[in-house]
Amino acid sequence: MPDPNPAVLDYLATRRSPGAKTFTGPVPDRGQLMQILTLATRVPDHGKLEPWRLVVLERAAMARLADLAEKRARALNGDAEKIEKGRGQFDRGQLAVVVISSPKDAEKVPVAEQVLSAGALCMNIVHAATAAGWGACWLSGWPSHDAQFRALAFGCADHETVAGIIHIATPGPMAADRPRPDLSRLVSWG
Repeated sequence: MPDPNPAVLDYLATRRSPGAKTFTGPVPDRGQLMQILTLATRVPDHGKLEPWRLVVLERAAMARLADLAEKRARALNGDAEKIEKGRGQFDRGQLAVVVISSPKDAEKVPVAEQVLSAGALCMNIVHAATAAGWGACWLSGWPSHDAQFRALAFGCADHETVAGIIHIATPGPMAADRPRPDLSRLVSWG
């Protein structure tokens, strides 16, 4: 017989991601962040490969990455919107955890499962930070998907990608909830 956990069910039923643009200080200190990351790394990880790694961005790194994103956007002949989108999350960010998907060469564990483990880690960081009382927002943006930016910003090797950039800080005002999926359109029974 199941033993439900009403507090967790209520959390999941009401969870929303606050907009990172509304975040303010303070942010978690290193001890608090390590507690969040310790909880978050309890993810599906077939073969105990740890097919991901983490890069913590503090304020000084954010300023450097904002400049790097602008430089890269200009090299790509990006317009003002592309430059702003590239700089934006780093200009406004105070603390973020970059989850790097780093699949290992493992015969018994498909790369797809390793990549999904990195995605699960992103969601767990959001949940753990939120449970600890912080605002957490999972972003990416074009710089995350640009191989040259990833290499310069996060030291990504050719086989590595950015699964997400999780911004963590004091949440600002919560926006109205967004419409949720109509499960009658998306769920089939076989």
